[in-house]
Amino acid sequence: MSGHFPLHWSADLRDSSVETQSIVVLDFGAQYSQLIARRIREQNVFSVVLPCTASLDEIRSYSPIGIVLSGGPSSVYDKDAPPADPRVLQMGLPVLGICYGLQYMVHALGGKVSPASKREYGHAQVEIKNNSRLFEGLPKTLSVWMSHGDEAEKLPEGFHLTASSPNAVAAIENPLSP
Repeated sequence: MSGHFPLHWSADLRDSSVETQSIVVLDFGAQYSQLIARRIREQNVFSVVLPCTASLDEIRSYSPIGIVLSGGPSSVYDKDAPPADPRVLQMGLPVLGICYGLQYMVHALGGKVSPASKREYGHAQVEIKNNSRLFEGLPKTLSVWMSHGDEAEKLPEGFHLTASSPNAVAAIENPLSP
C-alpha cells in the first residue's frame, strides 16, 4: 500500500475486533500533519489525522496509544487560536507537541508562552539536553527547520528542558512514571 490508505480504511479498523495500535494526530493547521501521519504509518503503526476540535469520544474511538499535537500558524493567545479539548492532555497517554502543539501544552498546563524576542524562521541548530529518551541514539546537535514567533517562557510543573536552539526552547518533556 506504500503509506496511502483508502478513506474508508480507518472506519473499518475502528470497528474491527482486532486490537490495533494507533496514534491520533490532532491538526492545529499545520501544512505537514499528513506527513506526520505518514511517517507514523511507515513505522507500521496506524495513524489518523483529526481536526484539533475533535471530541474526546472521537479520539477515544481510535483506541490511541499516543497523541500528536501538530504545529500551526497561530499563537495560543490569538483571539481565534485553534482550540482543543484540554482533557486530551489528561487521557493518560503520551502526547507529543510539535511547534504550536508544544506551546498549546505549555499554555493549557499552566506554563507561560510569550512572544519571542527573536523570531526563528529557517535553519537552526538544536542542542539536546538531559539525556531524553525521545532523542536516544541521535547526535547531541541536530540541524532542524524552525518557524516560531512565540516561545515557551515558563514550563508547566513536572516538565524539563530537553532541547534548545540559540533563541528558544525546542523540546520539553514530562516523563511518564514507569
